[in-house]
Amino acid sequence: MNQKNELKRTMTSRHLFMISLGGVIGSGFFLGTGYTINQAGPGGAVLSYIVGGLIMYLTMLCLGELAVAMPVSGSFQTYSTQFIGPGFGFTIGWTYWLGWAATVALELVSAGTLMQRWFPHTPIWVWCSVFGILLFAINALSARSFAETEFWFASVKVTAIILFIILGGAAMFGLIHMKGNTPAPMLSNFLSDGLFPNGFTGLLLTMITVNFSFQGTELIGIAAGESQTPDQTIPRSIRNTVWRTMFFFVLAIFVLAGLIPWKQAGVIESPFVVVFDQIGIPYAADLMNFVILTALLSVANSGLYAATRMLWALSQSDMAPSVFGRTTQKGIPMNALLLTMGVACLSLLSSVVAENTIYLWLISIAGLGAQVGWISITASQYVFRKRFLAEGGKLEDLKFRTPLYPFLPIIGTVLNITVLISMAFDKDQRIALYCGIPFMLACYLYYHLKIKNKKSIHALKTRDTLT
Repeated sequence: MNQKNELKRTMTSRHLFMISLGGVIGSGFFLGTGYTINQAGPGGAVLSYIVGGLIMYLTMLCLGELAVAMPVSGSFQTYSTQFIGPGFGFTIGWTYWLGWAATVALELVSAGTLMQRWFPHTPIWVWCSVFGILLFAINALSARSFAETEFWFASVKVTAIILFIILGGAAMFGLIHMKGNTPAPMLSNFLSDGLFPNGFTGLLLTMITVNFSFQGTELIGIAAGESQTPDQTIPRSIRNTVWRTMFFFVLAIFVLAGLIPWKQAGVIESPFVVVFDQIGIPYAADLMNFVILTALLSVANSGLYAATRMLWALSQSDMAPSVFGRTTQKGIPMNALLLTMGVACLSLLSSVVAENTIYLWLISIAGLGAQVGWISITASQYVFRKRFLAEGGKLEDLKFRTPLYPFLPIIGTVLNITVLISMAFDKDQRIALYCGIPFMLACYLYYHLKIKNKKSIHALKTRDTLT
């Protein structure tokens, strides 16, 4: 065992960049973009991804200042505890941990389902077990093995998107011919029924889903505690992630909306498969099945890592049992990893026996936890800078500074809260509020009734002993 129970700083800038990118580009992007185009229209889909990217940009700028000043694996849970309140930090940490543990189960089930295309007679649970054991082994080996695996997982997804943009854009403007000599659509699909055929309502509801698709970039903060020279790697990773994510997402949506009429897009299982097939790419469906499988395993890998580090961070601030703070010689919080994998396995079981109750609640909590996490990032940065200056700190001492303070964190907080509130107007997202808010209130009350009182009693006993 590592006697100091510390994590190891072994991740480089390329690891951080791909970890955050891998957390963002999930199966929802490859499968759900047709629904986005159908609901918001071609122009609305592009605009919604631009706005979602803007909210991500504001949030990541706030995270950058915090993560460089305090590069800890607890990330926004630690910041929330210190700058908003320990009860809020406790709630954020446990909600985020449970959300990612449940997400690991979701991704494993989805990956097992995809394998049915190639191995229809092999039960899904077999593939869930194989992938689960593989991801556990990768995370148990070292932080660098996780980062290296995630780098290659994310590389597959990024390569697929770049190829799609190049080939799809060429087909859209007639530089290459599509099957059956179909004429190049140019911008006709954008102009035929207008940019926003479903009006502002369709755009607003789509923006909620799109904003969630950008979540995962905050993994930069989680990994900061194990990165080499965080004052250099974190700012570089944040800048690269934000601009390249927006570039990939917006251009890919532009090409999709240009090639597939918006009325047809909503009934297509995977619009990427349709486009690759129209261009004449051989085995298009199998190719995209592999890419989506990689995306699922990438998110599961990142989720297992993020949840494990969050549980470790909670134990460091006495918000979780100290046993979860113990690390191996290689800096792996093994007990935290075992519990996280155990909860993921229980979630897998609930996906079979309680799919419409417990499993649905867990996944709903996951969505809400990530959004509240973003709110905590922008709010924490506002308080951090204000307190830093009040205590005599100088701006030039901050190696990464969030620009346009205090307006940027305030705008970021307002926009993130707006997304949270707007979930109430989407029937598919509403359950996240029904399940997530009671869970978070229960966590907050538990902290004040149990954890806080326990800490107060411990402090009194310590003081009496010293006197």
